[in-house]
Amino acid sequence: MRSRFAPDRQLTARMGVTLFLLGLLYVAFVAVLIALLKSWIIVVVIAAGLLAAQYWFSDRIALFAMHGRLVTPEEEPQLHGIIDRLCATADMPKPRVALSRMDMPNAFATGRNATHAVVCVTTGLQRRLEPDELEGVLAHELSHVAHRDVAVITIASFLGVIAGLMVRFAFYSELFGGRGRRDDQNTAALLLAVMAVSALVYALSFLLIRALSRYRELAADRAGVLLTGKPSALASALTKVTGDIALIPTQDLRTAQAFNAFFFTPALGPGTVVANLFSTHPTLQRRLDQLAEISAELGRSG
Repeated sequence: MRSRFAPDRQLTARMGVTLFLLGLLYVAFVAVLIALLKSWIIVVVIAAGLLAAQYWFSDRIALFAMHGRLVTPEEEPQLHGIIDRLCATADMPKPRVALSRMDMPNAFATGRNATHAVVCVTTGLQRRLEPDELEGVLAHELSHVAHRDVAVITIASFLGVIAGLMVRFAFYSELFGGRGRRDDQNTAALLLAVMAVSALVYALSFLLIRALSRYRELAADRAGVLLTGKPSALASALTKVTGDIALIPTQDLRTAQAFNAFFFTPALGPGTVVANLFSTHPTLQRRLDQLAEISAELGRSG
């Protein structure tokens, strides 16, 4: 799919490198599991099944988790109107439009490709932003779809999901099944080995995905404002949303944190260790600095 969103060769290169490294890590992970569990059929079937489920149903899973539902133009004329204009300007297919009745101000795009994409906005975001600001956020999300990085993040996050599941499986097997096998040192060693390998794979995939995610957010900011020509509107939206996230109840933030890589801004309070060291997004200041640079570029070219 070609669109008028500004191409980003660095983003394309980073996505390719990340997928290559995660692919190598995945092959090594499956090989180790096969060697440890002595059954390649079980490992391959489970891994393939989880990958297929995440790839084909990622949009439904995300919408369900965020309490989102698809809405018609009659239900949300403003939302559809903005997306219609942006898609016409960008010369790209219109994604499905969804609304999440959550007070947390945020938006995200999901789906395996452009024809199956969904852009979801929370009512909390709608309520807080002016039309120009909302347009900037939606242009940001549409650029994720146009650059295909939504699908890449969906596939990339699969390895972390399966590694995390393996850690839990080994932990609970040892915890609840260990009483009848205390004399079976081989079984205990096997479970510990699976847990250790899975934890290592999870940690590596975690870091790779976050490195890619931080760059893709900057790329989406840039592509979005080059399309709309309104960097100040996106900067205003970022400032509002980031400030208001800190006022959202902790329980609501925890519900959303699993989808941080897909969000417009992370569902984390500012200043936390996690936000600074392992965030899926660059800092607010880094994003505002880039928008200021783009504003200056547009001023010179105008």
